[in-house]
Amino acid sequence: MDRERRRWGRDERGQALVETALAVPVVLAIALGVVLAGQVVHASVAVQAAAREAGRSLAVAPSRDEGLAAAEANARAVADGHGLDGARLTLALDPGAFARGGTARAHVAYAVELGALPLFGTVSVTVSADAEQRIEQYRSRSGVVP
Repeated sequence: MDRERRRWGRDERGQALVETALAVPVVLAIALGVVLAGQVVHASVAVQAAAREAGRSLAVAPSRDEGLAAAEANARAVADGHGLDGARLTLALDPGAFARGGTARAHVAYAVELGALPLFGTVSVTVSADAEQRIEQYRSRSGVVP
């Protein structure tokens, strides 16, 4: 009987299986977190680029109407180039008075769909960026009263 107790206490068969069963869910959760964080960071970089391009396009345009059209088209082109879905992209442009020395502003937001997560359903995170560009004072413009 004493020999069986000592043998029972030292038996390590199945230990690796138990350790694996405990470690695998943790490793998978960390890997999923890294992938989801990468999606959010990618969308954030794309939104910043789109906002910057929209502000620049608005600031250098020869007229307010042309600037608004060019800013929206260029921002959507940049977002599309980064692989963002245009239906989830929102764009707000503010040309201000569109006068020399003024400021053109662009706000871009994007809803990042993180997919159907077990137990949580579909999770969405919104990333946004703002950009301001100064309208140059000494630039010649059509349609702008000095």
